[in-house]
Amino acid sequence: MSPIDPEMACVALPALPLQLLLRRHPEWRRLPVAVAAEDRPQGRILRVNEGARRLGVLPGQRYGEALALATGLRAGVVAPAEIGAAVAAITHRLRRFTPGVEPAADEPGLFWLDAAGLDRLHPSLAAWGTAIRAALAAAGLVATVAVGFTRFATYAVARTGHGVRLLASPEEERMVVGALPLARLDLAPELRDALARLGVTTVAQLLALPAGGLLERFGPEAYRLHRLADDDLFAPLAPEPERLPVAAATLLDYPEDDAYRLVHHVDLLLAPLLDHLAGEQRAVAALHLALHLDDGGRQHHRLRPAVATRESALLLELVRLRLAATPLPAGVVEMRLELEAVATGREQLPLLAPRPHRDLQTADHALARIRAELGERAVGRFSLHDAHLPEGQYASEALAHLPAPHSRPGEGDRLVRRILARPRPISSPHHGPGGRLAAESGEAITHLTGPERLSGGWWQGEVDREYWFAHTVHGDLLWLFYDCHRGQWFQQGWVE
Repeated sequence: MSPIDPEMACVALPALPLQLLLRRHPEWRRLPVAVAAEDRPQGRILRVNEGARRLGVLPGQRYGEALALATGLRAGVVAPAEIGAAVAAITHRLRRFTPGVEPAADEPGLFWLDAAGLDRLHPSLAAWGTAIRAALAAAGLVATVAVGFTRFATYAVARTGHGVRLLASPEEERMVVGALPLARLDLAPELRDALARLGVTTVAQLLALPAGGLLERFGPEAYRLHRLADDDLFAPLAPEPERLPVAAATLLDYPEDDAYRLVHHVDLLLAPLLDHLAGEQRAVAALHLALHLDDGGRQHHRLRPAVATRESALLLELVRLRLAATPLPAGVVEMRLELEAVATGREQLPLLAPRPHRDLQTADHALARIRAELGERAVGRFSLHDAHLPEGQYASEALAHLPAPHSRPGEGDRLVRRILARPRPISSPHHGPGGRLAAESGEAITHLTGPERLSGGWWQGEVDREYWFAHTVHGDLLWLFYDCHRGQWFQQGWVE
């Protein structure tokens, strides 16, 4: 063993969004796969696996263009929230091996670990790194582990290697890192190619150049890389502190099914938790209530106030509304309360608070009560999306806060186009008495306006439609289309 033991490790999960997508769809592992920014033909490709790369699919291409190159391409969207949740889960898993875990702020899937002294708890640090890889593999993730002495060295070896690599001494670390090709590091292509034209292709060759000359000729990126590789920008490990869950549980003396008495038990659990949050200057963003029933069943409720709060009366009211609206098939014998907390600042109330014409905060509290009584999906709004078919150009999204009312310049009365969730099949419009057209409902149609042709959709299934506006005798305006492939008429919606 060397006189100085390694103190730091880097765990790299290459292409973490792609790994998450493949974990979601394990049946795609032998197929060409890509991560797209958006689920539409114009969406940009962000990540690809080797199967897709061999077929010519590269990051930056449009999804429709990539699908033309690889007809069997499978693609999906990995939302930032999903990546953030995965990073939090991985951080929690890595804490089983060391309390000091620092996730990279600007590169999801990269973690630095405190390895100091752990060789006394494991057969070796190599065995410790192997155990880390095995734990991540059990979660369906592939990782590379490098154990060494400096932040840059462990990062570079983990990014460019495979498996577990132990750098046993500072001398070995400098030798291994110096031989690493710059092309394997995350450099801008222009900088990489400019250095290559000078014959600078390894880290050691880069370190042989003067840092000031690199700054003058190649700019700050090359200068920063030189300082990182030379350990001039040493930064100590900054582990992310682990917050224990703010939770409490209780066993009831007998099965309880009365909502008001259950709220009393929640109040007893809630009060000390709110005192704890007050000492940390945090407030409740959401409340989780888990109920264990006498018949072995379980219920879980998540309640969100309009704004983060420490007001017990408001939180208890949401609990009461949810319990009153949710039938219990059996009495509750155990309950567990857990709070999602967020940091709050010190705010000073104004002496003369303005009284707006519309009180949005009161409206938000009303929406929170509706969610508590009817469920999370009871409150939402529609948002527009860029999609090919009309039924894909909108989506329902959760509404946490009521936006302030606003009007756009030049907007007056506007017609609203109502779209059915699924187009409704109708019989073919035909000439009725008096030479007029008759609608499916029997309401006479005076005339049709159109058609507007919509075709395409080859990335999911070819679409060929003719859209018409049907004017009825009562002044209604129906929105119809004729599906040329099916030979069938449908009502898409109507206009108001």
